[in-house]
Amino acid sequence: MPGQIKLISGRANIPLAEKIASYLGIPLTRMETTDFKDGEFRVQVKENIRGSDVFIIQGTNPPADNLLELLMLIETARRASADVVTAVIPYFGYGRQDRKDRPRVGITAKLVANLISVAGADRVVTLDLHAPQIQGFWDIPSDHLFANPVFLNQFHSLHIENPVMLSPDIGSVKMVRSFASALHCGLAVVDKRRTDYNKSEVVNVIGEVRGMRAIIRDDICDTAGTLTDAARAAVEQGASEVYACCTHGLLSGNAMERIDDSPIKEMWITDSIDLKDRKHSPKIRVISTAQLFGEAIRRISNKESISILFD
Repeated sequence: MPGQIKLISGRANIPLAEKIASYLGIPLTRMETTDFKDGEFRVQVKENIRGSDVFIIQGTNPPADNLLELLMLIETARRASADVVTAVIPYFGYGRQDRKDRPRVGITAKLVANLISVAGADRVVTLDLHAPQIQGFWDIPSDHLFANPVFLNQFHSLHIENPVMLSPDIGSVKMVRSFASALHCGLAVVDKRRTDYNKSEVVNVIGEVRGMRAIIRDDICDTAGTLTDAARAAVEQGASEVYACCTHGLLSGNAMERIDDSPIKEMWITDSIDLKDRKHSPKIRVISTAQLFGEAIRRISNKESISILFD
């Protein structure tokens, strides 16, 4: 028999956790977080979770306290005799550090995966990892959800005529090709050269975009440099309109201003990262992933397949 579901939310994205709880019809487990004067903090679960299926909803986006809070919540649930502890990580921070691309750098994504396992997680649920092979960094079961179905519902309702999917770089081609197949449209790729961290330049656009409505699909929008450069390249190659959708809206630095000043007509991001304290560009629309995560949690707890969520 599946255990009773308990939903615990860290402070990284409480609004999303509340929406997931509403979808499941389960209240969030009462928590207390105490902040000390020196910056240290303590977490305490205020309800009995012994023998329960505990799902901890907490992204690891900056600041690093979010990662530490996730580890503390996992360890707390384990010591409170939870039956199964699942870390639901809407955004897996440090995922871009998944390989040694330069001398004397660490593979921090693997380090973070190890920390989550050692803290006591039995399972991990993530969304649109920067590199799919990160799933192999865990020695525990992991479920890698995709935001494509969430965005597809949006674009089907818009009835965009003459669309073409535009991958902002070579690394995103597989994800974008899947999106293009579902929309029954063509695919183009931006050939870019990365000159430094958070810096890149467009070399060429591979594929036909002239007279078409380009839809850029990416997993992360950090400084929005790659995204806006791709949009300008598409317009220079004759695209009539440019739309964009990115799963994780980090929107660091002057990203909002870049988006405002770009040719992008509208942009969609998910609520995997809480942006309540950020001023939004009027071009940005936020789509919720609560139903996607909620259904995954329900199916995992009931020992059901979640492959239907990938369709």
